[in-house]
Amino acid sequence: MMVISVPSLIGMLIIGALAGWLAGLIVRGRGFGLIGNIAVGIVGALVGGIVLHALGVFLVGGFLASLIRAAFGAVILLVIVGLVQRAA
Repeated sequence: MMVISVPSLIGMLIIGALAGWLAGLIVRGRGFGLIGNIAVGIVGALVGGIVLHALGVFLVGGFLASLIRAAFGAVILLVIVGLVQRAA
């Protein structure tokens, strides 16, 4: 069983919220509100990590590297959501 400490959880939520907010600004102001931005940022961190790893880009560091990775992934997610919404 994986246990996440309260400070780690708070850090993930803060990074997720900031990454979702930044991605919303980058992708023509698209955003999903606070809770939606946190979700997009957290999922974006996973997507960003996978994509950057596949490209051979390894960001090492703390808060800033995590924020960049999450925002990059969140932008990818928002672009995909925008394309899906246009097609529908």
